[in-house]
Amino acid sequence: MADDSENPAISPEGSAEPEPAAQNPDSDHIRDQLTRVTVPPELDDAANRKRWKLESAEDGRGPYLIELNVQHIGGLPGAEADFRELYTNLQIGATSSEPEPDSFLYEDTAAELWPDFPVSSQISRSVATIKADAAYRSFEASGEGITWAVVDSGVDASHAHFGQAESHALRHPSVQELHRCFGQVFRISGNLRIPTRLASPDKDPQMKNRPELVAKHAHYALTDDFGHGTHVAGIITGHAPKSDAVVLEREATIDIDHIDDDKYARKQETKEKVIAPRERERLHGVARDCRLVSLRVLDENGEGRSSDVIRALEYIRETLNDNPRMLRVHGVNLSVGYEFDAEMFACGQSPLCNEVNRLVQSGVVVVTAAGNTGYGTVTAQARVSRVGLSNTINDPGNAELAITVGATHREAPHTYGVSYFSSKGPTGDGRLKPDIVAPGERIISCAAGKKLQKALSERHAPEAGAAHADENPVGEGSDPENPDVQSNSNGTAHKAYYVEDTGTSMAAPHVSGAIAAFLSIRREFIGRPQDVKRIFLESAIPLGREKYFEGHGLLDLMKAIQSV
Repeated sequence: MADDSENPAISPEGSAEPEPAAQNPDSDHIRDQLTRVTVPPELDDAANRKRWKLESAEDGRGPYLIELNVQHIGGLPGAEADFRELYTNLQIGATSSEPEPDSFLYEDTAAELWPDFPVSSQISRSVATIKADAAYRSFEASGEGITWAVVDSGVDASHAHFGQAESHALRHPSVQELHRCFGQVFRISGNLRIPTRLASPDKDPQMKNRPELVAKHAHYALTDDFGHGTHVAGIITGHAPKSDAVVLEREATIDIDHIDDDKYARKQETKEKVIAPRERERLHGVARDCRLVSLRVLDENGEGRSSDVIRALEYIRETLNDNPRMLRVHGVNLSVGYEFDAEMFACGQSPLCNEVNRLVQSGVVVVTAAGNTGYGTVTAQARVSRVGLSNTINDPGNAELAITVGATHREAPHTYGVSYFSSKGPTGDGRLKPDIVAPGERIISCAAGKKLQKALSERHAPEAGAAHADENPVGEGSDPENPDVQSNSNGTAHKAYYVEDTGTSMAAPHVSGAIAAFLSIRREFIGRPQDVKRIFLESAIPLGREKYFEGHGLLDLMKAIQSV
């Protein structure tokens, strides 16, 4: 259960919370006992608290997760009720007398207290690398009839890559009311931006304002201010529109004016490249016809909390897939996570990892990014060296039942091997991770939000007489000969922009898309995620690298399909 104690209570008419009563010494005694039983000592370290973005004041409030005692005599509902009573008493100092030793609430309610860790975001040629193009031509493995959830910063549904009308990956009738926003959003009040969270429309299906709440959730979930989730989603599904598809490519060049200056000699330029029609046909997601559910957990800066991810996974397990015989979501992509700290908890046993395992056991495939912390510095006697780092798999990639994905080169994985930044195993408790690797370097996919704005701001100035790709005028409204071209009120076409990005966040959706394509033609494996994992790991192609770098090897969709 997530504790919202960081949000001060507001009474009606905006009046502040009542002043607390004088603190009872017995409350101090219970608080001390509760702390010793449930709070990990690492929380006393100021450096840890700063790294996890917790409050610095000794008595300050902050975001935490409370793990309740499943052996409570009243079950989880009883443990929750007792904990809330205890928390209220400790907050207002209402305990009037010391409880009897055999009735201490702290012995029965809370098993552990965890920091609510901050999480962060971690095509054309890469599709061929995993043989998804061959699988489509040979088996029509397109992901049709399969739905994948993207737990990320939202997905920009206005991008033409995701289709039009009822063929739209996110607006299809089967998914259009399933999108949710679990992360922090901002409410505008005058000149103020007030952080808030949306109320759930799923607690009571009969609530009167449910349609309005669903629409509000969809508004936030189908926009992407950061741009990470849209890029991830474009790798899984969709295809370039018939209109101009513009790739904003970053190129490293040498500045001849600073050739002798190591700092300024190398510079980055972003150039526009309008994709030719033939190449445009090859610019598509791994499972081009797969449908998506956007579950937003990251804000406009690509930041969120692990509790937001847990709520999103619970929503899939308890609400969308409440009938295990009829799964509405077949898989989940988690290109978010945080660094695992072995001093905090047993590896793979964090609340987020446990929720991932529960979701897999309910019949849903969960694909996670391994993390981008596989490279760093070590201090030797002679010097400080920059090297690859073992034991760097991030949570939730440490979850036993998840398919944890490392990164490799987009078109020459056998030559270049595992990407230097890709987090490496083994896990903190000695298990083999990552499970598999997929392309994650300079992957081309949909541009949105801040990533698109940044790329546009860095565009190389066009040559004389040339215009930017978004400055070509078209007629009023949509082009009747080309319905994928849409126009704004100025009559300027909305181009489909694509950008490159790098990381295991880009590798994971290659695996998600491949599994969606697989399930669309091998439907007997729907609801059998552990069998799916076994098939894909056994069919992976070894790259000849250390097993804790590459796992079982490179994703191979054709071999997975043919193995059954």
